[in-house]
Amino acid sequence: DLRPRLSWDRAKDRISARRGAAMITRLNSGTIPDRGNYGVHLGEDGPRIGELDEEMVFETRDGDTILLGSSTWRVEQITRDRVIVSPAPGEPGRLPFWRGEGPGRPYELGRALGALLSKLGSLPRAKMIATLQQELPLDEFAATNLAAYIDGQREATGSVPSAKTITVERFRDELGDWRVCILTPFGARLHAPWAMALQRMLSSQLGYELQVMYTDDGIVLRLDDTDEPPDVAALIPDPDEVEELVTDQLGNSSLFAGIFRENAVRSLLLTRRGRQRNPLWAQRLKSQNLLAAVRHYPSFPIMLETYRQCLRDIFDMPALKDLLTSIRARDVTVHEVETRSASPFARSLVFAYVAAYLYEGDQPLAERKAQALTLDRQLLADLLGQDSLRQLIDADVLATLEAELQALTASRQARDADELHDLLRRVGDLSSDEAGERSTGDVAQWLDQLQQQRRAIAIKVAGETRWIAAEDAGLYRDALGAMPPSGLPDDYLAQTENPLRRLVRRYARSHGPFLLREISERFGLRDAQLEPVLQQLQQDEQVVHGEIRPGGAELDWCDNEILRRLKRRTLAKLRNEVAPVDGRTLSLFLPQWHGIGKERRGLERLIEVIGQLQGLALPWSVLVQSVLPARVSDFHLDQLDMACASGRIVWVGRSATSAGDGRVALYLREQARQLLQQDEEFETDDPLQLTLLAHLDQRGASFLNELKDAIDTNHPGTTADDFKNALWELVWAGQITNDTFAPLRTLGSSRRGRRKRYEIAGGRWWRVDDLVDAGISDTERTLAQTRVLLERYGIVSREAALSEDLPGGFSAIYKVLRQMEESGKVRRGYFVEGLSGAQFAYVGAVDRLRAVRPEDSANEYEDADVTILSAVDPANPFGALIPWPATGAGEDAKPRRVSGAVVVMVNGKPVLYLPSGGRHLLTFPSMYDEGRDELVVAARALNTLTRPGRKRRIVVEKVDNVAVRESPHHDLLVAAGYVSDYRGLVPTQAFN
Repeated sequence: DLRPRLSWDRAKDRISARRGAAMITRLNSGTIPDRGNYGVHLGEDGPRIGELDEEMVFETRDGDTILLGSSTWRVEQITRDRVIVSPAPGEPGRLPFWRGEGPGRPYELGRALGALLSKLGSLPRAKMIATLQQELPLDEFAATNLAAYIDGQREATGSVPSAKTITVERFRDELGDWRVCILTPFGARLHAPWAMALQRMLSSQLGYELQVMYTDDGIVLRLDDTDEPPDVAALIPDPDEVEELVTDQLGNSSLFAGIFRENAVRSLLLTRRGRQRNPLWAQRLKSQNLLAAVRHYPSFPIMLETYRQCLRDIFDMPALKDLLTSIRARDVTVHEVETRSASPFARSLVFAYVAAYLYEGDQPLAERKAQALTLDRQLLADLLGQDSLRQLIDADVLATLEAELQALTASRQARDADELHDLLRRVGDLSSDEAGERSTGDVAQWLDQLQQQRRAIAIKVAGETRWIAAEDAGLYRDALGAMPPSGLPDDYLAQTENPLRRLVRRYARSHGPFLLREISERFGLRDAQLEPVLQQLQQDEQVVHGEIRPGGAELDWCDNEILRRLKRRTLAKLRNEVAPVDGRTLSLFLPQWHGIGKERRGLERLIEVIGQLQGLALPWSVLVQSVLPARVSDFHLDQLDMACASGRIVWVGRSATSAGDGRVALYLREQARQLLQQDEEFETDDPLQLTLLAHLDQRGASFLNELKDAIDTNHPGTTADDFKNALWELVWAGQITNDTFAPLRTLGSSRRGRRKRYEIAGGRWWRVDDLVDAGISDTERTLAQTRVLLERYGIVSREAALSEDLPGGFSAIYKVLRQMEESGKVRRGYFVEGLSGAQFAYVGAVDRLRAVRPEDSANEYEDADVTILSAVDPANPFGALIPWPATGAGEDAKPRRVSGAVVVMVNGKPVLYLPSGGRHLLTFPSMYDEGRDELVVAARALNTLTRPGRKRRIVVEKVDNVAVRESPHHDLLVAAGYVSDYRGLVPTQAFN
């Protein structure tokens, strides 16, 4: 098994918590055996009639009755290493515990269960109970209990594991050690190899054997003597490396040993003693000896079969790779949370963990520390890579190559008699019809000409008249004419160039993957006559045998060179399919990449969003009213204060945009030191600013009254407004910041009845330079900035660097991106049409970009994908990454990325643009059809900006620079729910 032995002292603590003091007495008295199982004996000196699991024995008392086989036995005595029983016929007895593993939940069932949890997790308690009773055969009590269980999980962690969300929960156990629970519904067939990969990776990092356990509902890890648990990124293996990690770890598991024993018994390597049944313990000992003997022979058939059975029949490796790829592409979200104790979903994992480790049998240290077996990777790849090879080969590429090999394409067809003769030499025997399909002229005349010239002859092959080149007459005579019907002669294969071998080689070189019966039917031979020839060619590495043809159901034979050409052409086609997407696809991709529109909430989601936005200077009003609420469904300003007060995030002012607003950049504190650099260009001769900076340099973080006292001491008579203005100028210059958001929260608010000196109170002020680490090199800082850009946009190009106003522009990060590409971290290509120069992206981002297709969007505009974004939102590519489309006003009015402006996109197409004043509506005629259905949908969506509780006020006075009452879109807006106002049109939502 994956789980190492607990120490006996720690086991005593476990037993004390679960069983009581009576168990401690038995433990100290030495009645626990060294092995994990007890032998059951008939009387003290009687024969051994079976064995019981150790946990079963602890649940048993003297006088209890148990079932072994079909007989009942009474327990007379429990000693250190055995259970003494006597017959108890006719009495009811308990069945022994069965410690075997179940088959594991299938991935498809896990996804269905995850979809149900996702649906239920978004409902309130009462609605959840009603839904459970309607859709499931549950009464009111069962539905209430299940709803309380799901609701308790949602309250504890902020999310419910589902098909699109994985919860990573961490907490400290009763001994103070970290427990990490990965909660997913996908089943043990995925969790088992995932757990093995984690054990392989983390054990090497931590320096000790990591304790891992899995069930159908997730994975639990226990870390000893660790101050901090591993980062969530360390818990998600690379999908390209996970199979290698699992393979290396598999040889050390008891699963491998058990399957090896079964295969050894099945192959008769473990012999019986006459007709007697071998006891299980004896089989285990023999199997262990055999396994130890064959460890040094990686090509041993039973070893390879055991690996194949574990990796393909027991584990679901393709599903695990698909899940990890979805996580990397952000199609599946990982929600990280730290709790004080186990959540309801995690409690079942913790209970299973305790039960698994409480009575675990001792495992020899040498076995636990043994290195992974040295495998014949090529042979193992042949066994494991067949399904993936079917998926790799492109059916269209295969059809094209087969047509070329058979001269069925126009460029390969014979154009005269000479080329037809060459075709017969290259392809082999052809009927008249087959020759006609491969020629462009009069085939009958050409064949007669070749026959008269004695360059081609007609022979009978498989009962059919076919044409061959005259040079091959002896080959066909010797290969087919003298073949014995029962099979090949004993010395036939020993011949270096026997005729049939040459014939089969030519057939393989002129065909794609083929079946044995296909070549048998072609030459009119039996399978038994051709199979030895193909096997000999396989040993000589001239053909391969496996599942190759896409959509096939049987094992194929294929020439090695043909297979290599298939792979090369398929990969070339994949590269060609990296055709750039248009701007509409990019505008569909970016909101999904940022998680806009997903019902994700909580402080951890806010931290994740800030990690994606860090360093980006956005107006404070837009940040808290549009950008963050679009990504965090339950966003409120108190969440920012909580995150800032706990030291997880910091903010830095960048510039003032108006008297009541300014641009602010947010950072994760642990990454701010790598992203921030000292501003050597800042200079000031303002005495108030110099005094404030000097005070903060000398005294460190200070409250507002301390700063005011410093100003009053050095500059008597300074007014409150002068003091406030000097402080805010330093804020917008990026020189000082506060450890709360209270000063920013006062921006743009009414100040009547409030003393002005306290408008910027609320926490300590300190120098931003305190976060700057002089030890961070320019290379490290550039790498950090590059990673942030990749996280923010998914696709990084010259336009992204220019829109961020990075020092040095795109050339500053180009070398880093190129190095990341060489190390396999990112991919380079031309992914988006309209973006200039080289483009770099994470592999998951590229996959997701290609998966987002406009045609996948809803056809009915009532169910269209409508997104309302601030014009300055990084999820809006227009005006930054790609140019704005032409508006209905032409050059007289152009959209801009300014604070307060919004853009409405329907299925990825920008349809409406509303400036900050909310009075002049712009349309993009090239983005909607003649029926203007998109305009109606977009106009209705604008109503949400004026719902109660929102500060936005819309009064449409002009449309495309034309008075709204004279605009051709007037009736359309009225139909979309706008009503007349003395100034123009107002959404009806403004009055609801």
